[in-house]
Amino acid sequence: MPNDSDWPEALDALVAAPGNHLLLMENERVRVLDTRIAPGERTPLHTHCWPSANYLVSWSDFVRRNGDGKTLVDSRQTGRIAAGSAVWSAPLPPHTLENVGTTELRVISVEIKTGE
Repeated sequence: MPNDSDWPEALDALVAAPGNHLLLMENERVRVLDTRIAPGERTPLHTHCWPSANYLVSWSDFVRRNGDGKTLVDSRQTGRIAAGSAVWSAPLPPHTLENVGTTELRVISVEIKTGE
């Protein structure tokens, strides 16, 4: 699995957090993931080494923390994104994501492999 970042491959989302990330499709240009996080669940520490277009299937409030446990994003403060929306994301360094809402957080991500 190629990795365009300096982060260890052991932290790749599919390796470090396979219970939350399902590979739907992969080729030399893109990788498509189905990410699901149940209410009250926190993912293991992992990364996303490529930028991605993300389609929000279902929304729930969440807290993203870095490897030291410092809060990076708390959606209760930054605002809700409607299910059915698409958003862009830069590569994400090591983080956990905790679903602090009452419904499943589900995202389909199309990671764009760069440098190939």
